Amino acid sequence: MDDARTGGRAARIGLYGLFVVLGALVAAAGALVQAAWFPGGLLLSLAGVVGLFWTGTQLMGGRGGVAAPAAGWLITVILLTTSRPEGDFVFGAGIGSYVFLLGGMVGAVICATIGGFAQPGAPAGRLGK
Repeated sequence: MDDARTGGRAARIGLYGLFVVLGALVAAAGALVQAAWFPGGLLLSLAGVVGLFWTGTQLMGGRGGVAAPAAGWLITVILLTTSRPEGDFVFGAGIGSYVFLLGGMVGAVICATIGGFAQPGAPAGRLGK
């Protein structure tokens, strides 16, 4: 039984790591797409971000499913917003960049708060039956 629990824990940690990497990839892709095809690219990139956060929440069954991709997304976005010595950076100063940054953060908070998680110790069925 302990071996099954350890294997499940390792798989769960691996899945969290995968969600961190997916969060970074969605952030990089969203940074490029949101500016390229404004406003459709902005909507597409926000849909990708929120879709990843929601999927993480549902697959992991808790708020950690949002935290892992959100951490990867946030770290990548911060790294992409810092300017390099050459003066280059991915995000411009347009409204689309700010909407992508704030929309991603709001999407993570919304997915974490309305995740529909079961309360610990609560019965699985409806209370009235």
